[in-house]
Amino acid sequence: MKRVKMGALAALLSGTSLLALAGCGTTTPTTTAAPVKQHTLVVIPGLNGAFADNFNPYSSSALSGTLGLIYQPLFYFNLVGPQVYPLIGKSYQWSNGNKTLTVTLRPDVKWSNGTPVTVNDVVYSFDILKKFPSLDTSGIWTHLNSVTAQGTNQVVFQFNSADVPFGQFVLDDVYIVPEKIWSTYANPATVTNPNPVGTGPYLVDSFTAQAYTYKANPLYWGGEPKVKKLQYLDYSGNESATLALASGKIDWTDLFFPHINRVYVSKDPQYNHYWFSVGGTNMLYPNLKNPILSNLAVRKAISDAINRTQLWKVGEYGYEKPATPTALILPPEKSWQDPNLPAKDTQFTYSPSKAIKLLESAGFKRNAQGIFTTPSGTPLSFTIDVPTGWTDWDTDCSLMAQDLKQIGINATVQELSFGAYYSNITTGNYQLAMSWSGAGSTPYYLYQSLLEPKNPGNFEQWSNPVTTAALNQYRTSSNLAVQRQAIYTLEKAVAQNLPAIPLIYGATWFEYSTKYFTGWPTAQNPYAQPAPYNYPAEGIVLTHLTPRS
Repeated sequence: MKRVKMGALAALLSGTSLLALAGCGTTTPTTTAAPVKQHTLVVIPGLNGAFADNFNPYSSSALSGTLGLIYQPLFYFNLVGPQVYPLIGKSYQWSNGNKTLTVTLRPDVKWSNGTPVTVNDVVYSFDILKKFPSLDTSGIWTHLNSVTAQGTNQVVFQFNSADVPFGQFVLDDVYIVPEKIWSTYANPATVTNPNPVGTGPYLVDSFTAQAYTYKANPLYWGGEPKVKKLQYLDYSGNESATLALASGKIDWTDLFFPHINRVYVSKDPQYNHYWFSVGGTNMLYPNLKNPILSNLAVRKAISDAINRTQLWKVGEYGYEKPATPTALILPPEKSWQDPNLPAKDTQFTYSPSKAIKLLESAGFKRNAQGIFTTPSGTPLSFTIDVPTGWTDWDTDCSLMAQDLKQIGINATVQELSFGAYYSNITTGNYQLAMSWSGAGSTPYYLYQSLLEPKNPGNFEQWSNPVTTAALNQYRTSSNLAVQRQAIYTLEKAVAQNLPAIPLIYGATWFEYSTKYFTGWPTAQNPYAQPAPYNYPAEGIVLTHLTPRS
């Protein structure tokens, strides 16, 4: 609760008394300052249904805000802008041929119970992942050899081999917990942790299955947040959540719904806003073990036949723009684009006629049904896998199937349950599939996911010595110039070989109201990922907000 500053109030009352004395010769009665109640910021953290009381940072079902508002990592790397935010960590340095990472901690950080954060707490937060491997979901200890304290304010991470980009997982994907509390649990995975103690900007205030609240942490090392109270509400239906948002009951959410300007913005255009930042590149993955799809001419023909503008305008309601041949996530990764890339590698051209000529030049001929066939007579006929119920992707795939049929490729959309779909793309049991791609603070994370042999995100099963060498060149160097040259090699390889075919950019849904609070991230000021499910960015956003005066 926000209160009027007593010094300012005293001065005001003093002036009022003097005026009163001068005007009528009487004294002013004693006045007690009334508290000024600040609006509680209301959040829908996705469509969840009833909440379960769980603030365990190691649990996949932990409540939104557990990571970022209560518990923090050492740093936060912004994925939509260039910022790197020191949190519990103050600075870091690579040495020993990029096999040693030394982190200097921020001084005077306290746990929310008032005790100081120590270097031993940080070391313990990594040791617990080694002791309980099921908690190590990022595979931290497959890369680290040791984590040790150095003096009273430094932690030294020894890697098995040079892996600079994985250092980011060490720095921003491990949440620091107090050793004195967590070392008492026989099995940390089973703890619900209803009274969490962290370093973040908020404390748990109350909990019910329908709503839970946070309040500002007065001991937060960054200063007590200006947003004093948050309320998270449970909505299981998109329609009811959308109505609540449009009627001004919600300040922050991440809903998807068509026609957002009509449904939401127009209801209160002064305050209702949205920003759908780019969250990744959505691809059409060809199974490269398929002898026809392994033919580059076929992949190029498929790409030329796809009307990406139609995917953007129709399938995605104008929300997700066409991607580019390099698959770079633009605009955030614009600075990584090779300035010498030829124009054909910077923008796709929709050209069914070019696609047909490519297939004809590669020796494919049409059969009586107008479908291209291989020289041995095998028709170019493929299924496109997509999760059922993902309405925008389902529409995208139907549009692509129509595009391909127009150039003589028979394509059939196969809508599957998510489990069956995910099993297919991760085991190579598919022909074509629409899916997401990796992302990170630099293009390396996209390309590593897409191109590294045996990587879980390499759905298409690409393997090439040139791209593998470029990935290794980036991985082993902390020199920005060396890393940049490696990225140039990778983006050229993707644009020219289309191991996966970039389609459109995936959006991060984010709606917000400026009626009570200002300072939200925008396209003009992309200081943090904007959705309330983006952690630890959620805490970064809240500490940037200011109550509207």
